[in-house]
Amino acid sequence: MKIIKILSVLTLIFITMPKAHAQSNKGLDLENTLYIDLKYGRVVVEMFPKIAPAHVERIKLLTRQKFYDGIVFHRVITGFMAQTGDPTGTGMGGSKLPDLKAEFSDEPHIRGALSMARASDPNSGNSQFFIVTQDSRFLDNQYTVWGRVVKGMEFVDQIKKGAGRDGKVPNPDVMVKVRIASDIDKVK
Repeated sequence: MKIIKILSVLTLIFITMPKAHAQSNKGLDLENTLYIDLKYGRVVVEMFPKIAPAHVERIKLLTRQKFYDGIVFHRVITGFMAQTGDPTGTGMGGSKLPDLKAEFSDEPHIRGALSMARASDPNSGNSQFFIVTQDSRFLDNQYTVWGRVVKGMEFVDQIKKGAGRDGKVPNPDVMVKVRIASDIDKVK
């Protein structure tokens, strides 16, 4: 009787294990997955084309042009966010492309969210973005969230922090390389 009970339990575990394993390894859409390589390791970002289609397209276009390679994290505020995407490293620059219209949504500014930086005009997002390091819900519906970190947040946490309220970083860390996952997998 005990053997039958043990076999029943083992059979149940064996039957349900593949389903649980498949769910835990559910793949990301590689065309909408961004790899940001830092000196600390790789940050994997799931982009949200259904929530912010124009912003995701802009990030993908600039990434494929290798625009982001070597760009610094010019503004990093402890317990808030790490900002990058300015080729001048000053926080005042952007790409040569036109600014984007805001795509505000209900997607929250919680730890790991990627959101477009902008000037006072809500429709002034261009190439700069920030990674939220601590929940910052006061930004909700004021900035366009276009992705979230799904792996590597521990590397974001290691980015060199700035001093003072403005978070300006002397000798800042850089995005070593930024790529779309599907572009890398095509080569392999």
